[in-house]
Amino acid sequence: MFTPHSFGVALMMMVTAAICWGSWANTFKGVKRYRFELFYWDYAIGIFLLALALAFTMGSTDRGPASFINNVKSADAGNIGWVLLAGVIFNLANLLLMAGIDLVGLATAFPVSIGIALVVGVVLSYVQEHRGNLNMLTAGILCAVAAVILDGKAYGELKTGKSATRRGLFICVVAGVLMGLWAPFSTRALTHGNTLGPYSVAVFLCGGALLSCFIWNFYFMKHPLVGEPVDFRDFFRGPTHGHVLGLIGGAIWSTGLVFDLVAAHFT
Repeated sequence: MFTPHSFGVALMMMVTAAICWGSWANTFKGVKRYRFELFYWDYAIGIFLLALALAFTMGSTDRGPASFINNVKSADAGNIGWVLLAGVIFNLANLLLMAGIDLVGLATAFPVSIGIALVVGVVLSYVQEHRGNLNMLTAGILCAVAAVILDGKAYGELKTGKSATRRGLFICVVAGVLMGLWAPFSTRALTHGNTLGPYSVAVFLCGGALLSCFIWNFYFMKHPLVGEPVDFRDFFRGPTHGHVLGLIGGAIWSTGLVFDLVAAHFT
């Protein structure tokens, strides 16, 4: 499988991952008057297909034990289960994030949710592995917390409905906490027993997310956080560019996931 052979390549992959994760939601904003629950089906398909494509290309550059298929065959079943669970948790968090975007906008939902996810993820990862400089990590966490608080207060000053503001920010906070919880499960699969490689983790995580759509997304379609209930038949009546943008958004996020996991594998 392909892995970076220098710090420069690993850094470039991490920067690319950050750009992908910070930009995929713009594809949803590019579809006007289209419910996020319907958009999300294409998005979930997109993240899985792209992860699978990278696993069979970048993750299968040779026939060695680390190649995608051989790695899956040798990995502990428990590790596969942990990653599937990570995908289920991530998917719920991401659906709540999209509801938050609908309620308070992209500029507010993203910093609040991702900032909280950063704090939760860093704390749990440090407790799990005790890696990194504790003082620097603490300083980074404090900066993230301050940014989240200031962003929430800034949005609260806008002339919008107070109840909608509080509800939207609460959803973003819950999404952020859940977003920070899935990483320790995937980390465990990468570090314990007969481990999964980064490409395998991406495939099973995205697979867990796609499968859990039949639970989470169907629930939000029947009991929406924003707007009226929608029917699954509405998905097939959706605009073509909505389907295309959903697939592209999923591919962008999945590229970020794979690049992040592969770059972390270098360290």
